[in-house]
Amino acid sequence: MADPVPKSMRQIRSLVTEGGRLELSLATVETPMPAAHEVLVRVEATPINPSDLGLLLAMADVGAATSSGDPSDPLVTAPLSSDVMASLAGRVGDSMAVGNEGAGIVVAAGEAPEAQELLGRLVGFVGGAAYSEYRAVSTWMCIPMPDDVTAVQAAACFVNPLTALGMVETMRLEDHTALVHTAAASNLGQMLNRLCLADGVPLVNVVRRPEHVALLRDQGAVHVCDSSATTFADDLTAAVAATGATLGFDAIGGGTMASQILSAMEAAAVAKATAYSRYGSDVHKQVYIYGGLDRGPTELRRSFGMSWGVGGWLLTPFLSRIGIDGITRLRGRVVDELTTTFSSHYTDEVSLSGALDLDAIRTYAKQATGQKFLIRPQL
Repeated sequence: MADPVPKSMRQIRSLVTEGGRLELSLATVETPMPAAHEVLVRVEATPINPSDLGLLLAMADVGAATSSGDPSDPLVTAPLSSDVMASLAGRVGDSMAVGNEGAGIVVAAGEAPEAQELLGRLVGFVGGAAYSEYRAVSTWMCIPMPDDVTAVQAAACFVNPLTALGMVETMRLEDHTALVHTAAASNLGQMLNRLCLADGVPLVNVVRRPEHVALLRDQGAVHVCDSSATTFADDLTAAVAATGATLGFDAIGGGTMASQILSAMEAAAVAKATAYSRYGSDVHKQVYIYGGLDRGPTELRRSFGMSWGVGGWLLTPFLSRIGIDGITRLRGRVVDELTTTFSSHYTDEVSLSGALDLDAIRTYAKQATGQKFLIRPQL
């Protein structure tokens, strides 16, 4: 017999106050009941992704954070700069639930047949408020898992896998043939490397440390460029020339990385040109910024001709672009390759209260390569 669903549950909340402070807490709220086309998931595992940190931490100074209350029920506060507060006006005073995705067992279901079919099943889900003991979510936002998959394996079945697939799909939709990807030693970067190797897509991996070069080469990566090396510009140009990459996805955002990628693409194109043009090559070069590891300004140093573009890329608009049939196709591939191509690895597992421990916050706020947290709400 299934355990009864409690009337109340705990979830992590993030609040920006009028006084310019971030408050992180565990709220006790009423357990939601699923509507007709919804299911109630007992959340067993949910990852802390870089895409979660903007809402969770609100760009607060976590180095100056303090904690009060019992360790099992902490209240964390951290200061917010005036510049950051100006960008957060729309969420001041609104206590917000956090967490994009997770996995767990369906313990209650609405009356719709598609909801009833999921009762008792392990599902991965997306839709926010995942850092909770329970989550009511539409059946369309769930992926049923095979019997041999665990909640830990299913916890990150949406954001990173569909982002990696979305990058390759964008490449094909926009008539490019190869990719450049930064922060490439991350969980997502390793996933994209495996995907490109499987699909025969030439990929240039940009990393920030020599040990990250070794990590990716051990996983079969052909082109890995270390941005900390004195030869980085030449290495990047050579890799772009070898692959023919004219599309880049940049997780860094600030600084000159996008500009460096465009310059390498231009240098590779000019080297193949048969005639000189003062306007540079007519090969279109595109970089999409999809992350913000560097929150500073994006600096473009115009050394890449006149045929180029820099824009933003997010998963949700991309999924709208490809429609239901495209989404269904990509989700099917994720399930088929969840424990291989799209597997995720975690260095730390914490409870809901453990995710609000100051040392934990300061660790995952760094977004360091090789450090990834998984929240286990039932602990």
